Amino acid sequence: MAIHQVLWLKPWFFQELLVTVSVVASVAERRRIARLVHRFGFGPRPGEFAELVSDGFEAAAAVYLVAPSSDDFADSQSPPVVRDLGNRPAPNTPELVPYVTEKRAQSTSLTMWWLDRMVLSSHSLTERMTWFWHGHWATSIAKVDDPLPMYLQNTTLRKYALGNFADMSRAMVNDGALIFWLDGQTNTIKAPNENLSRELMELFTLGVNRYTESDVRETAKALTGYRVKASSGEVTFLPKQHYSGAISFLGTTGTFDASSLSDFLVSREDCALFITERLWYRFISSMNPLTDNRLRESFRNREIATLVRAIGAHPSLNDPSNSMVKSPIDWFVSACRALSITPSTFPNTALIRNYLNLMGQLPFLPPNVGGWPADQAWLSTSAAQYRIDFAAALIKGGDLTPITSVAMKDRI
Repeated sequence: MAIHQVLWLKPWFFQELLVTVSVVASVAERRRIARLVHRFGFGPRPGEFAELVSDGFEAAAAVYLVAPSSDDFADSQSPPVVRDLGNRPAPNTPELVPYVTEKRAQSTSLTMWWLDRMVLSSHSLTERMTWFWHGHWATSIAKVDDPLPMYLQNTTLRKYALGNFADMSRAMVNDGALIFWLDGQTNTIKAPNENLSRELMELFTLGVNRYTESDVRETAKALTGYRVKASSGEVTFLPKQHYSGAISFLGTTGTFDASSLSDFLVSREDCALFITERLWYRFISSMNPLTDNRLRESFRNREIATLVRAIGAHPSLNDPSNSMVKSPIDWFVSACRALSITPSTFPNTALIRNYLNLMGQLPFLPPNVGGWPADQAWLSTSAAQYRIDFAAALIKGGDLTPITSVAMKDRI
């Protein structure tokens, strides 16, 4: 099989090069474990896959579908160098160049810090879910511009990654980066801006065709009065600029602010279905839609961890038709884990960022509020060539000892 075929079609390509395998496990069992490791984590390190196969799927699920309260390896990494840079200096002033230089350095630090966390995590589920939620509440530094608000949002997503979705949604509608990204700071009583209210329902909590244009106009009123300091992400609520009257939407009438609006939306059955659908789409299949209503029931209390465990244990994970093309980040992080590469200490970190950019997926830079595409959207001739070239560069900087130390007959 040609290398480009391997890169696209073998979802556990890297770890199969690096481990010996159990002859006892069936092909189906190996596939199920491999999908678990790659979809709910970022792939195994050398030797880990063989151990998981030896222990069986149930034991592997107990490891990969449960996240501890802390991750010593990821948490040991120094935090990114980000701080409030204040307002942008005026054009043609001596302060402008150092300001721009430091902002770029902070953005780079932030990106490499998160890539390191993904690669070095000893329990990948938390980072995997943080990455999932970054795509769900997609916010781009291209518009937010300042690294500090993006970092603060990232820590919020990680805090609630496997927690209660009501808590997460409440935190996110009060998040400075998201409010700024969706023009919430320009939403006033006299001139409502409906961007945030629309996306809150369509992309974040309910889904398409589960609200009306009247609902958008009414809920926008509940989101007035919130102002953001762009450089820090600090949010200030101004009661006098908030619409305090009753609003009518989705069959209810009452007074709402951002938090109470979020709570109401999350409590609806449409929210349970929508979030279950989104996780199914990203973790099981983008082609075969969700038909099992029992999964939605597992999200009744809006506990994300419970839903993730139910999806990870679902028989459809092992359905051969539910193969998925890895996104650039999934592919890169799993390669780094297999080759014992720490992104921030790679000989050429600019090369990493450049290739991820060429492949269309850099952390903190989703293309739009809908996030990144999935599965076959990543298939193209140019994307395949980028992966081949990038793989060659990574191999030069990686550790091939796990391959060369294994007998030829035991390599796959």
